[in-house]
Amino acid sequence: MNLRALFLFFTVISLLSCKQEKSKSGSTNESLKEKWMLGFMKTEINPIMVADSSYSFLDPITKKSVQWQKADVFNPGAIVRNDTVFMLFRAEDNPAAILGGRTSRIGLAFSTDGINFTKFPEPVLYPDNDAFSQWDQPGGIEDPRIVETPEGTYIMVYTSWNKDVARLSSATSTDLKNWTKQGPVFENAHDGKFLDIWSKSGSIVTELVNGRLIAKKINGKYHMYWGELFVNLALSDDGIDWEPIVEQNGELMHVFKPSLNEFDSHLTEPGPPAIYTEDGILLLYNGKNLSGEGATNKVAEGTYCGGQVLFDKNEPTKVLARLETPFICPDLPHEITGQYKAGTTFIEGLVYFKNKWFLYYGTADSMVGLAIKEN
Repeated sequence: MNLRALFLFFTVISLLSCKQEKSKSGSTNESLKEKWMLGFMKTEINPIMVADSSYSFLDPITKKSVQWQKADVFNPGAIVRNDTVFMLFRAEDNPAAILGGRTSRIGLAFSTDGINFTKFPEPVLYPDNDAFSQWDQPGGIEDPRIVETPEGTYIMVYTSWNKDVARLSSATSTDLKNWTKQGPVFENAHDGKFLDIWSKSGSIVTELVNGRLIAKKINGKYHMYWGELFVNLALSDDGIDWEPIVEQNGELMHVFKPSLNEFDSHLTEPGPPAIYTEDGILLLYNGKNLSGEGATNKVAEGTYCGGQVLFDKNEPTKVLARLETPFICPDLPHEITGQYKAGTTFIEGLVYFKNKWFLYYGTADSMVGLAIKEN
């Protein structure tokens, strides 16, 4: 699809509102049969995953049995392996604790249809008595995003939460079950300048190759959009250790910022791995509406909705287009309850499976939802 068609498509989609009736939520204009990752439709089965107190494991820190997904399951990453969708989901243990006060661990589930998942009994990544405990305890390991390298290694970027500073960290695996922690991704960059800053949400640029999303090097480097309030960009040789791009004054370069009086007026937080296409790099992101001055009245204050922005593939810091209206918002009853009652459709996992795009999201910080785009 060329840029002219893309801008036309953005214009049509921007006329849609997340306040439209449920049957139209997230839909595209049927007259535009574009092969593009826009206009997802939520599945009738929704949510597709909920908390389950029947799962327990021996916590290596407390030496006690913990119901590790008793409180919530949400914010999943996803990958396709051997014609199966594997989901890495965030699970929290203690329903009595307040928002941000629970311990998060990463669980693994698989599905042959992309909708009905079978969970593995124990988490695959969690706080432990290891060299990384200073980053991971006591808040845990949050919000996984996963990519596959051309060599077949899986890289997960996630948030280490010690209840002081959120740090973007990485881990690697060859089988999705056994993970090796690699530590904070900015630990060595710029002499450690960004090690102790608040960092979250790493969206590594990928390319669709033979039906799978594979991490893509541009000019010899992997690229990752990351951040929470603003979208920043970092580069890497190996996908494990990253160097943020900075301005001449040494401060972070913000390549994409919130828009006042719009659905993303408060923050722009990267979603699933970005996609390198012939027209540019497509980043699906999570936009949060402000509360009070500067907020839009098109969605509820404090609400998280999904947005899309296109960057120049030859100049990945340059924005070419932004979808003015969110393509997915919380509009189902369970999406405006739970831990985060203002409502979230926090997009984080994206796979190409059975000739369709499957978009997995966390909702209300409590459950996992799904939206699908058919070609």
